[in-house]
Amino acid sequence: MSTRAPNITQCHTSGPDRRTFLKTSALASALLTTGSLARMVHAGESHLIQVALVGCGGRGTGAAANALSTPGPVKLIAMADVFEDRLKASLNNLKQSFADKVDVPPERQFLGFDAYKKAIDALNPGDVVLLATPPAFRPIHLEYAVQQGRHVFMEKSFAVDAPGIRRVLAAGKLADQKNLKIAGGLMSRHYLPLEQIIEKIHDGAIGTVVTAWAYRMHGPVGFRPKQPGESELAHQIRNYICFTWLNGSFLVDWLIHNIDVCCWVKGDWPVSCQGQGGRQVRTEPDQLFDHYAAEYTFKDGTRMFAQGRHMANCWGFFGDVIHGASGSAVLGEGIPDPRLYKGHLRTADNEIWKYEGPPCNHYQRELDLLFDAIRNDKPYNETERCAKSCLTAIMGRMAVESGQEVTWEQALNSNLVLAPDLEKWTSLDDPAPVQPDENGRYPVAMPGFTKAF
Repeated sequence: MSTRAPNITQCHTSGPDRRTFLKTSALASALLTTGSLARMVHAGESHLIQVALVGCGGRGTGAAANALSTPGPVKLIAMADVFEDRLKASLNNLKQSFADKVDVPPERQFLGFDAYKKAIDALNPGDVVLLATPPAFRPIHLEYAVQQGRHVFMEKSFAVDAPGIRRVLAAGKLADQKNLKIAGGLMSRHYLPLEQIIEKIHDGAIGTVVTAWAYRMHGPVGFRPKQPGESELAHQIRNYICFTWLNGSFLVDWLIHNIDVCCWVKGDWPVSCQGQGGRQVRTEPDQLFDHYAAEYTFKDGTRMFAQGRHMANCWGFFGDVIHGASGSAVLGEGIPDPRLYKGHLRTADNEIWKYEGPPCNHYQRELDLLFDAIRNDKPYNETERCAKSCLTAIMGRMAVESGQEVTWEQALNSNLVLAPDLEKWTSLDDPAPVQPDENGRYPVAMPGFTKAF
C-alpha cells in the first residue's frame, strides 16, 4: 500500500461512509477515568500506527473503518466496550473488510467500565485511540488518552454538560503541550463543498451574514424497549440517544453539526440563547423532547435559530439556511450540494454558485487529515473548536429546558453535572442516574421549573 500522505485539498471517495456502519452496527456503547507521558515524536509515513477502538457501536465501527482506510501502515489492535455483543459484532464487521489490518485477539478485547484504560494502555505512545462511546463518557476517556500520550479521534458530541466541556478544554491544552494530535467528529468542517461555499460567504458573496437557521426535522427517534433481565443502566446506555445524561439531548447530539456550521459561517460563537421546546406527541418512555427551538444572539446583535423536531407526518428538512444582506445560501450537514443565491428567493434563476468538484467523503477525509498530521508531525488539535460548538448546543438545551435566557458565561461556568457518579461505576448493575417512576416513565424537563444550568 502507498504511504503517500493525502493532499488535504482533495477528497478521498473510496473510504467507508460512517452512516452505513450506523445502519448496520446499531447504537454506540459506553465506558470510563485518568495517568502521564512526555512530548511525542511523529510517526513517519512508513511507520505502523496502531489503533484502539473505545465504543464499538455504529459510530465507532465506522470511525475504525475510516482509520483503517487511511494511507500508510495501520492496524487495529484493541477494542473496548461495556457490551460484549457490540464488541463482537463490530470486530466481525471490520474483519470482513480489513482482514489484514485487524489483530484483536481475545486478550485485547476489553469489557467493562474500565475497559477504555486497558485498550488505551495496549497502545504505544504516539498510537491512536478512537473514542466513540456515548458523549457522557467522552471527557473522562479523552483525559486519560492524553495523559497516556495517545493521539485521539473523538466522535461528537464531546460532553453533555459544562463541567464536561471544561475537562475537554483542559485535555486539549495538555495535548498541545505534548504535541498530540486530536480530531473531532464534526466532519462537515472537512467537506470540500462546504469549505468552498463558506470561503465565498466570508469573501462577501452574499453580503454581511444577518441570520443563520439550523434545522433537523425528521421522523421519530427510535427506542428499544427494556429487555427481560436487563439492568436499568444497561437499558439506558443501549438507548443513549434517548436519555439526556448520556447524549445531552436531541439538540446537542443531533443538531450539533448544523449549529457548528452556522457558527463557522458567522465566524463567531453566540453570547446568549433563549428558547422553548416540549414533548407533545412522543409516547416512548424516555427523556426526549420531540421539538426544540433555540434562538441565539451574537455579539453584533445578529441571530442564529436552531430548530429540531422528530415527529411523524410532519415537514422535514435537514440543513442550514443563511441570509446575507444581498443573498442567501443553503448548506450544512444534510445538504450534499450547497448553493449560493442572489437575493433571498432560492430559485434556479437566482443561483450564483454551486460546487462542481469531485465527490467528497468527509467521514474519510477527517481521518485522512488526522493520520497525515501524525505521520508528518503537523499541528493538529480541533479540541477547542469542537468543545465550543458543543457548548453552543448545550447552552441551547439549557435555555430550552429551563425557559430562561442563558449567557455564554453562565453556560460555560455552570457546575450542574448530569451524571455525578459516572466515574465510580464498576458494573452495569450500578444505579442509573435517572430512574423510572412506578409507571415506567422517566423525568422530563419542565421549562420554568427545571434547573438546567
